[in-house]
Amino acid sequence: MHDFGFWAVVPPLLAIVLAIRTKQVYISLLFGIWLSWVIIANGNIFTGTYHTIMALVNVFKDAGNTKTIMFSALVGGLIILIQKSGGVQGFVVAIDKKLGGLDNQQHTATSKRVQFFAWLTGVIIFVETSISSLTVGTIFRPVFDKMKISREKLAYIADSSSAPTSILIPFNAWGAFIMGLLLTQGFDKSFLVLLKSMKYNFYPVLALLLVLIVIFFNFDIGPMKKAEKRAKEEGKVLSDDAKPMISDALTNVTPIENIQHKAINMILPLATMVLMMPVSLILDGWESATNTFGNSFSFDKLIAALGNGSGSTAVLFAVLSGIFVAMLLYKSQKILKFTEMFDLVLKGISEMMPLALLMLLAFAISHVTKELGTGIYVAGLAKEYLIAGLVPFLIFSIAAFIAFSTGTSWGTFAIMIPIAVQMATTLQVDVYLCIAAVLSGGVFGDHSSPISDTTIISSMASASDHVDHVKTQLPYAMLAGGIAALLFLFFGFI
Repeated sequence: MHDFGFWAVVPPLLAIVLAIRTKQVYISLLFGIWLSWVIIANGNIFTGTYHTIMALVNVFKDAGNTKTIMFSALVGGLIILIQKSGGVQGFVVAIDKKLGGLDNQQHTATSKRVQFFAWLTGVIIFVETSISSLTVGTIFRPVFDKMKISREKLAYIADSSSAPTSILIPFNAWGAFIMGLLLTQGFDKSFLVLLKSMKYNFYPVLALLLVLIVIFFNFDIGPMKKAEKRAKEEGKVLSDDAKPMISDALTNVTPIENIQHKAINMILPLATMVLMMPVSLILDGWESATNTFGNSFSFDKLIAALGNGSGSTAVLFAVLSGIFVAMLLYKSQKILKFTEMFDLVLKGISEMMPLALLMLLAFAISHVTKELGTGIYVAGLAKEYLIAGLVPFLIFSIAAFIAFSTGTSWGTFAIMIPIAVQMATTLQVDVYLCIAAVLSGGVFGDHSSPISDTTIISSMASASDHVDHVKTQLPYAMLAGGIAALLFLFFGFI
């Protein structure tokens, strides 16, 4: 691979800075992709432009990318069906009764409980980050809107309770991927190694706890403080210049007239989607698990199947199952005809095209950073500061920077785990601490990055302006990340 040196980090960082400064996410990402290919082409603008176009086309060569983009589009169909059936209104009424009235005098206490339930929902759905963020955003958006809690706050809660939980409860594709990387480094009992590293996995724990502090102690800081003040005093859940990730055509759908609004019309399709996630993972990974454990059934085989299943395949089948159940449910109630529901699904898909485009650009810039060798270049800088006590801190910082620049924690794990294990062995540093530093840094960087798929989906599900979500979440991520960095520095020297 050609060594592009410092130029390897310029395009992704420039794209991120431009996106935050200008709020033109699509143009910024496209410019970053184009600049990357121009650099790879040694400054030839025409060759770089050609490769940029082909790179966008080649995103669909990866089945995982295609399935994730399809999932993102199909979500629009599910959202519009649920609203048209009166499920959202029924759910709001049910929550209103459960909490004794969303507009009662105990508004502050009720608001905290609603936010806590949103956080808890994200924690419970630890199997897949996209499903977690989507469920929290979709279920609680109408309730948050009614209580005048900003969309930015909802997006923060949805985002901060997804990836941190998925990596702390590794009975999912995250755990399987990390264990696979550990196996390549000679760890026969990779699950045990992963568990031993968990006591040092500071960032996910801090991120989850910080959300609770924000909820129960009104710890609103920076842009989030302004967003919450705007929502409470002006009744605006979005800023005046906000560009929500999904349009009003999806968030303000009028239910069918003269029908009973039932919470089950929202809960059952979403519950189906959530439950089908682990089922799809097991079915997809069953053949691989059978090759290892044989034909007999065992708990170990079940866990292996869960870990070997494709996450992108599972989310696609999960959302299709949710749509299928919704159609059967609404048809049985004679709310809608099948032809009407198919038309609504197509309308929902069309409204999600901006999100699909954003996912396309995010995948494309993630791919081109590999071509540039962004992660390898940044990781190589660590060799200049090989002081044993600094190793965990450096690993955490570098992993965070790579994940932030590339928008992928998994790619960061793939780059940094081999480096971290080798550094720990060479300098006789606690290997579990170094592995945890990679995991924490990867989640921290991914959590902060505007080009991360989980950040994008959290914005979409919450119908929040994407840049506003990044701006309001960043101070909290930096706070948790800063504390985690200090902890890695402390444990590195003791």
